[in-house]
Amino acid sequence: MSAKKILMITGDYAEDYETMVPFQTLLAVGHQVDAVCPDKKSGDTIATAIHDFEGDQTYSEKRGHNFALNADFAAARAENYDALVIPGGRAPEYLRLNEDVIRLVRDFNDAGKPIAAVCHGAQLLAAADVIKGRRVSAYPACAPEVKLGGGIYADIAIDDACTDANLVTAPAWPAHPKWMAAFLVAQSLIAFGRHLLDHATAHYKKLLNA
Repeated sequence: MSAKKILMITGDYAEDYETMVPFQTLLAVGHQVDAVCPDKKSGDTIATAIHDFEGDQTYSEKRGHNFALNADFAAARAENYDALVIPGGRAPEYLRLNEDVIRLVRDFNDAGKPIAAVCHGAQLLAAADVIKGRRVSAYPACAPEVKLGGGIYADIAIDDACTDANLVTAPAWPAHPKWMAAFLVAQSLIAFGRHLLDHATAHYKKLLNA
């Protein structure tokens, strides 16, 4: 797989594992990952939160790490990237109030580029109005928002993932192996599809000019 340029939109109290693990894993397999947050620039940090499943009625929350951003949100444009990653945690709660974030998510979706959203990341997808009629996984507490956004909530195991066209979604960080594998496949298939389309278009133009 050729190296891709991936945008990660994150923010304060994003889930720690859902930010750190995809960022490092996608770098490890050779991709460029730009992590950004509104009103912050490269070198600034966000605070993360660790959400764990310890037998209570909902997840527990503990302070995580300071995660360093490596790009400027103000410069982020969908046309400059191949794919988008949206970690979960508390960050999507307030990121969805930012019109520039919403516009970016819509731009990625309109271009048919792969979008991965984990856990509460589905809140951003719903706010961007990109899930109507589509099967979407999320943390179970976000199921009402998926449904209100016109999506079909995928009630799957916590370590499973769901793919619907360019959207790859998962309930929480235990699904990292599944959703990251699906995300990498989605990037390859979409890139291959574009290659075929470009080839067919060039061939058609040659026929027209013959």
